[in-house]
Amino acid sequence: MSVVQGEAASGAFKVNSLSGLEEADAGSGRLVWDWPRSIWNMSFIAGALILGPLFFTWSGFAVFLILSGFTLCVGHSVGFHRRLIHHTFDCPKWLERVMVYVGVLVGMGGPLWTVGLHDIRDWAQRQENCHWFLRHGKPALLDGFYYLNFRLVFDKPPKFDAGPGISDDPFYVFLEKTWMLHQIPVALILFALGGWSWVVWGVIVRVAVCFTMHWYIAHVAHRRGHQDWHVEDAAVQGYNIAWLAIPTMGESWHCNHHAFPASARHGLYPGQIDWGYDFIRVLAWLGLAKNIQLPANLPPRSAITPLTDRALSIAAPGQAELSGKKG
Repeated sequence: MSVVQGEAASGAFKVNSLSGLEEADAGSGRLVWDWPRSIWNMSFIAGALILGPLFFTWSGFAVFLILSGFTLCVGHSVGFHRRLIHHTFDCPKWLERVMVYVGVLVGMGGPLWTVGLHDIRDWAQRQENCHWFLRHGKPALLDGFYYLNFRLVFDKPPKFDAGPGISDDPFYVFLEKTWMLHQIPVALILFALGGWSWVVWGVIVRVAVCFTMHWYIAHVAHRRGHQDWHVEDAAVQGYNIAWLAIPTMGESWHCNHHAFPASARHGLYPGQIDWGYDFIRVLAWLGLAKNIQLPANLPPRSAITPLTDRALSIAAPGQAELSGKKG
């Protein structure tokens, strides 16, 4: 039986939706053309490059900024990532569904696909033999070409189940089947309010930029940058990329996230902007979020090593001793 590195199989830092990890192989698989997503992605990129300049207006650009920020923060960063995938806080089910719907409007995929994509990558990157497709080690343009057009089929895949409340939620199943169609009502509303410029910049350019940026931050934040923590035995490390903190709503503090995946806060140290966490704090102030998980109230983790003097300042009591260092 193989060893599952990175505490991915059990405990507070396990990958929630996967099982059978002892038999799964993170290093062996083949790429296949993911034709529906490839056509979707390439069509939006071509549309953005061609139509964006032709229909540019400052009001359309403002719509692009507002909708991109809203959907990425509320939908992708908080709804998809920090709530649905990592369960870093509790909230009413109706609010979770609203945030997940906003996440669908980002235009990258449905909720079940997003959970599966994230968790398989999370598990594989913690192993010593992670497949090259998930290492983001190739040059940027080549890595982007593969990421936006292909998918990895493992020879020995883990078992995937998004879990109760997600995979058996009729609304999420509906969104999974229809996620591409939900740009249509947005386009109709924008056309009624601002004409074709608002449609092009509020839908076509926005979706193209958002899914491209999602790949880009995954590429950049797994290659080089600042680290406060090292994840032991992992093939791929996360790095903190300060200049991407605002457009990613705090998702670019990726070393922090690799070290504490169950934390609702990614920007853990002074000066690290994290608008996703700020939104969760607003929800808590309104009484809509509770049981917010942070490194200080998570169990100490054995698979991480502090690299800087400040690293342990945000960790739980006992982390210094478990890491073999004193704070």
